[in-house]
Amino acid sequence: MSGRYGIAYHGAFTFPLAPQRLWALIEDPANFERWWGWLHDVHCTDPLITAASVLTGVVDPPVPFSMRVRVTIDECEPARHIAASVGGDLRGTAGLDIDGDGGDASVAIGWDVEMMQPQMRVASLVARPVLQWGHDRVVEAAVRGFRRELTR
Repeated sequence: MSGRYGIAYHGAFTFPLAPQRLWALIEDPANFERWWGWLHDVHCTDPLITAASVLTGVVDPPVPFSMRVRVTIDECEPARHIAASVGGDLRGTAGLDIDGDGGDASVAIGWDVEMMQPQMRVASLVARPVLQWGHDRVVEAAVRGFRRELTR
């Protein structure tokens, strides 16, 4: 999928809290907009993320495109694993895996999505480095925002 219109990402991060505590934060979509300034209009079909939950929202990266996305949780094993389907202006798959034994939580996150907006597709052909730069800034901001939340 990560061909000429796609973006694939795989990252790993460690956070100084137990996996169950990490999960207690990320399972609540009411937290997302506070952590991540580039994400707004978040709605979820359930108060906490579970299998079959559907989240919608708007992503505003530091490039001139806003993206409406829909994330359907296909698999959810609390404090361990999420697999999701992504729809809307981005289409593909995403996943999150949490590991740890009560001390630090290790998180592996990844996605493989295709850009669906015509202007994004053109930009991916003529300005791929700019789109990749914007993507990378969004990831960095997400991790920074989450780490900031841990110090509250």
